[in-house]
Amino acid sequence: MIVAGVGFRRGTPADEIERVVRLALGRHELPAERLEALATESEKAAEPAFPEAAARFSVRPVACTTAELGRAAGQVLTRSQRVLQAKGVPSIAEASAIVAAGRNARLLGARVATERATCAIATGEGR
Repeated sequence: MIVAGVGFRRGTPADEIERVVRLALGRHELPAERLEALATESEKAAEPAFPEAAARFSVRPVACTTAELGRAAGQVLTRSQRVLQAKGVPSIAEASAIVAAGRNARLLGARVATERATCAIATGEGR
């Protein structure tokens, strides 16, 4: 299973989320058709752009609780002080990808970023 975890600022358009996911997939030479889910923190999942971006990739949107993200904190490669202060976890994109990828999840690399969004790709056996 291949999952894209995303983090983004409130009000970020679906175009920006789609762009950062495509950048991350390109970094790992993965076609968008291999993507199976788009994941983020549950509060961010309520933003209209998140399910719209998932629909653009024809994948299921996955909302992750901050407790789940916290359990994945030891596996992230990038830490954001701003996210740590706001959410109590060091990463949204990387931790979301790990959580949604499920058993034996691993990041393919550090997150990529655009002006308003971040994305990390993980593989795993699913939840």
